[in-house]
Amino acid sequence: MNAEDVKRTVNTAIEKAKLKSKAKPKLLSDNGPCYVSNELKTYMKEDLKMKQVHGRPMHPQTQGKIERYHRTMKNVVKLNHFYHPEELVEALGKFVDNYNNRRYHESLNNLTPADVYYGRSGQIIEKRKRIKAESIQQRRKLYNQQKLINL
Repeated sequence: MNAEDVKRTVNTAIEKAKLKSKAKPKLLSDNGPCYVSNELKTYMKEDLKMKQVHGRPMHPQTQGKIERYHRTMKNVVKLNHFYHPEELVEALGKFVDNYNNRRYHESLNNLTPADVYYGRSGQIIEKRKRIKAESIQQRRKLYNQQKLINL
């Protein structure tokens, strides 16, 4: 991978994310040659006005979430048989959709990445608290009714 590949990937990600002009993400990367090149630094800073953050050398925990994602994705590829490239593309698309939109992540308060990304987390957590409070109230009511019956 070279700096041009990274630039193309960053541009595609920004385009797909449909970010508002003021909402610029940061690029967290390792210290591979394509990420520390002057060409990419200049492009990120001057053209995109984005900040680039490098992970600490010899500290893989910095990249932990993306490394885990890649390992899980590798399992999809290695544990299945694909006879045509289209089958692989379809399987990876389903994996990404499930991972981002349906699978709850413990590290994200048991929310999906999409919930967090689109700002729905507060609303979901409040709804869960309300449901929990109602459930507790219902259980107490049933418990007290049962207690009266057994007297």
